Amino acid sequence: MSQFSYKAGVLHAEDAALSAIAEQFGTPTYVYSKAALLANFAAYADACQGRDALVCYAMKANSNLAILDLLARQGAGFDIVSGGELKRVLAAGGDPQKVIFSGVGKSVEEMRLALSHDILCFNVESIPELHRLNEVAGSMGKKARISLRVNPNVDAKTHPYIATGLKANKFGVAFDDALATYRTAAQLPHLDVAGIDCHIGSQLLDDAPLLEALDRLIELIDQLSAEGIELHHLDIGGGIGIDYRVEGEKAPVPVGDYLGRLFAKIDAWRTARHNGKGIKVIFEPGRSIVGDAGVLLTKVEFIKHGEEKNFCIVDAAMNDMARPALYEAWMDMQPVVQRDVATASYDIVGPICESGDWLARDRSLAVEAGDLLVMHTAGAYGMTMASNYNTRGRAAEVIVDGTVPHLVRQREKAEDLYALESVLK
Repeated sequence: MSQFSYKAGVLHAEDAALSAIAEQFGTPTYVYSKAALLANFAAYADACQGRDALVCYAMKANSNLAILDLLARQGAGFDIVSGGELKRVLAAGGDPQKVIFSGVGKSVEEMRLALSHDILCFNVESIPELHRLNEVAGSMGKKARISLRVNPNVDAKTHPYIATGLKANKFGVAFDDALATYRTAAQLPHLDVAGIDCHIGSQLLDDAPLLEALDRLIELIDQLSAEGIELHHLDIGGGIGIDYRVEGEKAPVPVGDYLGRLFAKIDAWRTARHNGKGIKVIFEPGRSIVGDAGVLLTKVEFIKHGEEKNFCIVDAAMNDMARPALYEAWMDMQPVVQRDVATASYDIVGPICESGDWLARDRSLAVEAGDLLVMHTAGAYGMTMASNYNTRGRAAEVIVDGTVPHLVRQREKAEDLYALESVLK
């Protein structure tokens, strides 16, 4: 059940009116539901109950410290892609021994930072990275636990910008090269070969591609075992989609069903294995934990009627939410207060000096200047992709717990944006 619903004609986050939140904290503001966030994580945790499994939240989706803290308290691990994200995990009280480090371009400094905190595993994506990590670990007198991110060349049937498992993508080691790469890794003295990883893409609405990728990983694990390279964990990645309310788009497979079919395949394979050894299973969900737990709250500044289009000009913009401009993503828009005014078709646009600054197109809305709108399913890849283009401060962030809204990130002021700059003397 959605934690964003109308009560007496006013849209609420849990039991807090979004109109009151706008009055208290201003707009644009990201508003998250604590209950929705915890329920989404619980869907994974419940499906993993009684199994050797770890849910590592992919924090690139939303890295607010309060969200990381809430998830860490539920036992979550974290999937990171930078040294900065590791520092956020530590600042939020997360356990570094539940951290996996993904990404194609890890620097020496980032490797040193991660090794100094004894993270769970590095997801290595190339042979040069293997050698760099071996050298860095050796210089520190440590051994780095690694898995290879194997590219299974499976079409995730998602947007090309968020597909990551094809031969043409920059991510991972090609499947045909994986066996030889594992042999190389096993010979390097400062690496501990621990697991295997794959991630075929994001916003997956069907589990068939992921099950196909799992078949390929199982095949490779058995080949490695035959050569004496025993893996201890299988990281199947993330990417499970959410319902953006796109007309005609099928609903995503429920998390419990998704994981149930994955576990059934893994169980059948483990039963059939001659040695019968178990293997830890790791997941990297991001969007499916925070996406529908958040909305972007914005105010209508002007209604502009043009010859071909009507424009609803709001105070949020592409710097606050990049997904529509970047992916032509469809995000559902609703008025906060249901009003009896004329309905018209609008393009919802922001004040940034770009024709690409739009949040939604051709939406039927009953709104007037001064009204409030929300963009739904904005909890993922909203704030983390926000910028300061046009010297616009990033939005405030609020988490609602029942009736109480908590400010978990202050709105940036213009002075904050140039505080680290200086003029020539």
